[in-house]
Amino acid sequence: MQRFSLAVLLMLLIPFKVNAEEIVKKDDLLNLDQCIEIAIKKHPDIAAAVNTVGISQSRVGQAKAGYYPQIEWSSGYRRYSPIGSISDRSFDEYSSSVTLKQNIFDFGKTTTQVNIQRLNLRSSNSDLEDTMQQILFNVKQAYYGVLQAGRNRDVAIEVVKQYEQHLEQAKGFYDVGTKPKIDVTKAEVDLSNTKLNLIKAENSLRISKATLNNAMGAPDMPEYKIKDTLSFQKYEISFEDAIHKAYENRPNLKSIISRKQSAEESIGLAEKGYYPVLSGNASYNWSGERFPIENGWDAGVTVTFPIFSGFLTKNQVEEARLNLNVLKVNEESLRQKIFLEIQQAYLNLQESAERISVAEITVKQAEENLDLAKGRYEVGLGNSVELTDAMVTYTNAKTAYNQALYDYKIAEASLLKGMGDK
Repeated sequence: MQRFSLAVLLMLLIPFKVNAEEIVKKDDLLNLDQCIEIAIKKHPDIAAAVNTVGISQSRVGQAKAGYYPQIEWSSGYRRYSPIGSISDRSFDEYSSSVTLKQNIFDFGKTTTQVNIQRLNLRSSNSDLEDTMQQILFNVKQAYYGVLQAGRNRDVAIEVVKQYEQHLEQAKGFYDVGTKPKIDVTKAEVDLSNTKLNLIKAENSLRISKATLNNAMGAPDMPEYKIKDTLSFQKYEISFEDAIHKAYENRPNLKSIISRKQSAEESIGLAEKGYYPVLSGNASYNWSGERFPIENGWDAGVTVTFPIFSGFLTKNQVEEARLNLNVLKVNEESLRQKIFLEIQQAYLNLQESAERISVAEITVKQAEENLDLAKGRYEVGLGNSVELTDAMVTYTNAKTAYNQALYDYKIAEASLLKGMGDK
């Protein structure tokens, strides 16, 4: 999986709100990489994940604020009249001050908070990568689904043409008296059924394209064509290498490891609640009843000792430890799920590769059988049932071959996703 920095992703997402027509023109020919690029630019889930990374980056800056001095300005006015005073005179009082506060030593609280937010940022980056990988997988799955549906539609068109030819032959034989009327009737019924199958295949193709558009985050895409890459290319990797890569690269595993490290830091942060805090402060003040008002300054150091907080710190430490335990268990659970995911994808890859080899042979045999059935019917030796059976066998063989190619591509994409790869 290619790594993207936040800045690069933000650049990619600049056209997020533009219309799909500005990215793809009508009748453009798109390949898989171009569809993936569109998804990166358009999909709202990626935009949300990028902004989540930005939030985590901001929280790092918030945590770092504890390193810097805090400067405040305040001004006020009040009018008061002393109760019990001999005179009924009221007084005006003006005040203004500039205050500076600086954390001097807090036993590493600020540093720990910064470390926690940095680990959370790392987790957010991993979550972003995981979101991207899921979307890229969805695009691949939908892309190959369109190719499969397109090939099945082509098979349906081919079969319709063959049944049309068969109907013409049956009518010709019937006209010269060499075949019965039932051959013509059966040919007409078979042609009608294949036309119904063609309608279904065309609708399946339209649904597949809509699914691909949705996977790219661009449901309003204009009509376009895609490059057929459903051909078989064997992907070689051992199961042990696949598992090793998955444990090393999976972004969701990296995310939970970062959150576990953050939880470990949180225990230390909670424990620091038992320790004092040393801070310095200085201020310059103006106050008085009339202008020019008097002014003065003060400076000092404050040590704050937590004596009793209603067992707050104790319970915060306990919460942090339990949260760490939860993340440890979740990590182990995720590792087991990853193992199963890789195992299933690997076995599916092997099984679909074997099916492709068998399906290729089956298609060749079905073509030969169909040619023989056609030849026999043309010379009057065969019958319409034999020819129809041969056509059905050919259709099923081609469809099964397309299914095997699709299943292999999806198994390969699943394995790559399971390994944390592109």
